Amino acid sequence: MHESCGVVGIYAPDEDVARLTFFALFALQHRGQESAGIATADGKKLRIYAEMGLVSQVFDEESLGQLTGHIAIGHTRYSTRGSSKIINAQPIVVGEDSNTLAVAHNGNIVNAENLYRGLSAHGYTFHTSTDTEVIANLIASSPEKDWVGKIRYAMRRLQGAYSLTLLTMDTVFGVRDPFGVRPLCLGTINGGFVLASESCALDHIGADFIREIEPGEIVAISSNGVQSYREESKRKASCIFEFIYFSRPDSTINGQLLYSARQAMGARLAEEHPVEADLVMGVPDSATAAGGGYALRSGIPLAEGLIKNRYVGRTFIEPDQRIRDLGVKLKFNPLSQVLKDKRVVLVDDSIVRGTTTPQVIKLLRKAGTKEVHIRICAPPICYPCFLGVDMATRWELIAAQKTIPEIRDFIGADSLGYLSIDGLIKAVGLPKDIFCLACFTGDYPIPVQIEMDKLALESVAAAEQSPLDIRQR
Repeated sequence: MHESCGVVGIYAPDEDVARLTFFALFALQHRGQESAGIATADGKKLRIYAEMGLVSQVFDEESLGQLTGHIAIGHTRYSTRGSSKIINAQPIVVGEDSNTLAVAHNGNIVNAENLYRGLSAHGYTFHTSTDTEVIANLIASSPEKDWVGKIRYAMRRLQGAYSLTLLTMDTVFGVRDPFGVRPLCLGTINGGFVLASESCALDHIGADFIREIEPGEIVAISSNGVQSYREESKRKASCIFEFIYFSRPDSTINGQLLYSARQAMGARLAEEHPVEADLVMGVPDSATAAGGGYALRSGIPLAEGLIKNRYVGRTFIEPDQRIRDLGVKLKFNPLSQVLKDKRVVLVDDSIVRGTTTPQVIKLLRKAGTKEVHIRICAPPICYPCFLGVDMATRWELIAAQKTIPEIRDFIGADSLGYLSIDGLIKAVGLPKDIFCLACFTGDYPIPVQIEMDKLALESVAAAEQSPLDIRQR
């Protein structure tokens, strides 16, 4: 399972907004590692720079120096709709002159294909294969005169998940869908304002947290200050995996520090699935806090038995077959002297396809562990996500195809325990009805096509014989 994207928006007349956006995106790098981009404006001209790669690989002093202005938006991408190519790097820019609009998007639009066809029929040209450009053109197509009206027009037609930062010549907007699927928060810095996917990005640039953007809210930030506009939100459906895995543990969502929530998940796991063991380990880094919670509640000593190479997957050099065959060994190295002859509880955030966990267990067995007991901070994932997470299809999800005992045998564990939905909600400490739990229950907040293709817009363009403009930025 891969992260969703990270978005940033900054209005700060007395600051180097491109540099601030760079460092805020740097804090959100965990949400996407495929491409990064920044757009700035000074009231007269909009500038943009976007390339493939990590934030630190995309930008340098020269590129940041060209991004002048007092307002900016930024994006770091993992593709949930549209392939991983330079044409799909965000922010996406549409329009011209005073009607120019740049959009950075975290989420997934369920009805993007229908909107794409309708906009194409009315003469709108698409240069990418992303639902973000669908959003941008939908806003541009609005008959309303002002930007807030145009955004509202689009919101009434969009179905799915979207946390957006938008940039015009003189205003930065923050927009969150009526379900509030993906996070978005507001902060202040030296008299200016910052929008970001997570509060950790505010901390990273020295901004002070004000509040979260509400589901269905539009925030406009300009020389007039911060203005808020609300759309009706009938049902909240925040993604529970922001708490389990996606967001950084030092971020706060709905007033809850995620480190504490994950520690509580581990404690609940210890209550629901106790076992006699010698050591507890959290799979680094996503289950480190949960491993600590399990150890505290169970009284079993906490150990660091797996060392993670944090730079795996962060190079453009393709490994040769010998290295590729090492698989998970390239990511984790076990400490044999710590693990030898020990009964180990291994806490992890989730099991999706069931391809990685067996390899980790084999590593532990080879290091000399006597028993391996797997404990998972999430309930079994039985349904795919269509709201901004690039997950497996249902037939690939191991929990949709096997019982828990069958999964235990398949991964090679001595025992396997998943956190219950009730246990998860109690650990998070927030009402159950504000969350989307569809990946566990199949109860989606909106009707969705049971199998959707993230490359569908490319297929639509090909079918209509209107090839996408593939000019690089």
